[in-house]
Order: sequence, then structure tokens, then C-alpha cells
Amino acid sequence: MTTAKKTTTTRKAKSSTSTRKSPARKPRTVAVKKKELPPNPLVSEILEAVDSERVKAKKLDLLQKHATDGLKTIFIWNFDETVVSLLPDGTVPYQPLDGNQQADPSKGMPQRTTINASANKFFNFVKGGNDAMNKIKREGMFINMLEQLHPTEAEILILTKDKALGSKYNITKELVSEAYPDIRWGGRS
Repeated sequence: MTTAKKTTTTRKAKSSTSTRKSPARKPRTVAVKKKELPPNPLVSEILEAVDSERVKAKKLDLLQKHATDGLKTIFIWNFDETVVSLLPDGTVPYQPLDGNQQADPSKGMPQRTTINASANKFFNFVKGGNDAMNKIKREGMFINMLEQLHPTEAEILILTKDKALGSKYNITKELVSEAYPDIRWGGRS
């Protein structure tokens, strides 16, 4: 009688270091949803939206869609070399209000305003606008205006007086000129 030997075979587990190459993966792209602007946006919201766009045509479209006198005045004050600011350069000693704080004149909190609503007073801060105004009164008026603005709008006004808007936002004079061909550059002082 023959006895058959039982043989057991064990399979070796595949090692984790395979020599097979995995298919090349494409870099993962994440779609960033752009923030929609409210119906009556602040100048700061418009500038942030324009800055976040990468395509020039979209930047132009945003600027043209949200054109206001206040926005154009900011651009003229910042980019026109003939507009000379009568305010001192650098930081401004003012107390910004909390962005969510409500105005309450009885508690000494001033009424809120925007750049668009205040644009008609900007002539007081540049040469040729209201040169008869006392320097201290001019600076006090500017500080009061900053304290009534939303903190992001106050920052824009400070950058504009120093002609430094381009240091924060990727917006150039050429872009503004293309968006607003009605702006006449030069000959203001």
C-alpha cells in the first residue's frame, strides 16, 4: 500500500513594494467658488473681488459693473500723478470702530458711512481742492471720516492718500484706464 504524502502549500503574500507602476495621477484641481458681491457693495468688497480674479476680462467686467463715483475718485487720487495729497504720509492716529459695532450718537459712536457716500468731501484733502482750509482742520476732518468708515474702507482711504493702493490690490492704472475710458488723467493740481 502506498501512502500519499499530504503536501501543503502556502502562498506567499505579495510584498508591498511592487515593481508595477501605478498610473500617473493628474494633479487635483479644486474649484474655488468666488464670493458673490452684495447688491450695493463697499469699495473694499469690489477691490477684493477684482484682486481675486486672475483673468483681465473678468477684472474689467467687475470694475465696469460696479462703477461708482467714489470708486473712480479713489482710483484718480491714487493713480493720477498730478493729484497731490495735502495729508501727511504714513499711519494715521485714529480709532477704528469694530466692524459689527452699530452707530449710537448718544453713546458717542458716530454714524457709519462709506467711501461712496464720502467721496464728495475728498477734494478737501488734495491740492487745488480747498487750499484755504487749515492743516489741522483738514487732518481732523480726515480722521473723523476714517472713524466713521468700515475698517476695510478706512484702510483703502489711507492707502490711497499715500498712493499705495497697488501694494495691497493687484490693480493698475492701465486696468483702470481700460475699465473707465471716461477718466481724464493729468492736469488736476
